[in-house]
This record gives sequence, C-alpha cells and structure tokens, in this order.
Amino acid sequence: MDKLQLADIKAAQQRICGHVHKTPVLSSSFLDKRLGHRFLFKAENLQKVGAFKARGAFNTLAWLKEQGQLPKRVVAYSSGNHAQSVAWACAQFNVQATILMPKGVSEVKAQATAGYGAEVVICADRMSAEARSAELAKQGAYLIPPYDHDQVICGQGTVTLEALSQVDAVDAIFTPCGGGGFLSGTTIAAKGINSAIKVFGAEPINANDAAQSLRSGNIVKLPASPDTIADGVKTLAVSERTFSYLKAADGILEIDEHAIIYWTQWLTHLLKVTIEPTAALSMAAACQWLTSQSSAKTVLLMLSGGNMDLATRHQIWQQDCLDDLPTL
Repeated sequence: MDKLQLADIKAAQQRICGHVHKTPVLSSSFLDKRLGHRFLFKAENLQKVGAFKARGAFNTLAWLKEQGQLPKRVVAYSSGNHAQSVAWACAQFNVQATILMPKGVSEVKAQATAGYGAEVVICADRMSAEARSAELAKQGAYLIPPYDHDQVICGQGTVTLEALSQVDAVDAIFTPCGGGGFLSGTTIAAKGINSAIKVFGAEPINANDAAQSLRSGNIVKLPASPDTIADGVKTLAVSERTFSYLKAADGILEIDEHAIIYWTQWLTHLLKVTIEPTAALSMAAACQWLTSQSSAKTVLLMLSGGNMDLATRHQIWQQDCLDDLPTL
C-alpha cells in the first residue's frame, strides 16, 4: 500500500473545490486572554451536512468518476455524520445509497440521512452494520467506509490544508479520533506542510482504542460499542491503514466525559455556534497539552461537526458548567 502524501491531499482539494464549503476559522478573545494562549477553531460544524465528513465522501465519489468507475450503488456504515455525508454525496452524483446504522443512533442523524435520499437500514449494533455492509459490497455495491479508504482520508486532510492557508503559523493541531481517518488526513497534511507542527488526536477515555493501540504497538479492538457522549467517535478500532498514519502523529490525548460536556457548553457559549460533543474533544485535549507548556502557543482546533439531537442536547445542558470559568 503506497503511502499518501501532501500531493494527494492537494488533489482532493481540487476535486471538492466549489462543492463543499470553505469553512471559517473562529476565535475567542475571552479564551485567549483567560488561558494565555491563542486558540483557532476550524468550524467544520458549518460544513455541508454539518460535519467534515462531507469532504471525504464527496472526494471518494469524485475520484471514482475521475477513474471512470462511478458505481450505480454505494453502501456505507456509520453512527451518523459519515452516513449523512455519503447520502448527500451520492445525491450529487445521482448514485443510489444504502446506509447501515446501529440501533440507538442519533435520531436526527438517521432522519437527515434518509432525507438526502438514502435507504437507511437500522442494525442491532455497530458490528452488525459493518457485517451487513460487507455482504452488500460482495453483491456489487461500492463500499465507502468511514475511515479505511485512501480517498476518504485525503478528503478529510483538506480541512487542515485549507485551515493552514487561512491562519498564520500554528504550534499544534488537535483533531478528534475515532477510526483515525480525520487524524490521518490531518497528520499527512500538517507534516507535509511543516514537519515542526505538532499533531495530536483527541479520544474519550471510554473509547480509547487508538491510544491503547499506540501504547501497545498493535491495534486494540474494543469488545463493544463504547459508552461516551461523543457519538462521532464510537468506533471499535482503527484500521491497519489509519494506524500507519497515526504513528506519525505526536500522540493521542484521552478525555473524560465531564471535560467533553464542559467544553461543549463553553465553546457553544463563547463561539456562538452549535457543536456536537465530539468536536469538544479538540479543546479538551489542547488544554491538557498546554498545561505542560512553558510559553504561549498558537493551537488549531478541529470542530468536527455540529449535529446533535435533543436527547444529547438535554444531557449536555442539564449539567451547569458555565459558572466554572476555564483556567490553565
């Protein structure tokens, strides 16, 4: 398997240009002053379908068309944002889509996926969804996995490529990590542009298979879907493909559930945008890293998405964290 390079990310950027949003980079003078560092937020919560995953899905189909291999039918499995993204991208290319989603998935994400024209099939759990999608792929559908695909990774890497063209020099980038596609793309793009930029993944302690994998040197698979409010990173394991790129990152920081809720509240309040709990992982990880730094840093934080159903929103806001001002 040939290693992806910065040139591959740039090619993806050309494919998706004009089809996805160039999302803004947000900031908060309150946070900068309060915490003594500069925080830059790449707002992929304002992307098509409300998440960065629109990039990877669209790039994959555009690449297939470029190769003269655009399929008639696509299948995908996902807990939410990838599902919506594949459904949306397929609609742009007039390709039929069947999306396998696990029981208990966010209702708003399931309804939005169907709203883009996809056939939604609810499965017993994540493993069942993956198994069923593999069966459909054997029957002729083209499988677009949420992270284990070169062109998905390249599409996700365009977030970093775009962000670094919008800001001055940054010291570190923080990206949520589920299956590792986003973090892989971030690492390839950032290190390709400037090897001195540090790149960190952010993962719930309750879903820390990637961190465990890096510590052990081998891929660790969780026995069951993890219990975390960050539903965008409920993957069971990274893939061999993404694991190879995660090794080039500077580490993965593990975040507890309180910190995820805490920063979901604060960032929603300070940035005046809706973010889903997965997006808050980046800020929690940055703060964890910054406590060990002896000088002021500029950090780029990936706000991965903004799709949140009412049940999750209630769970977030029933805890009052806003009286507890953030400090480092």
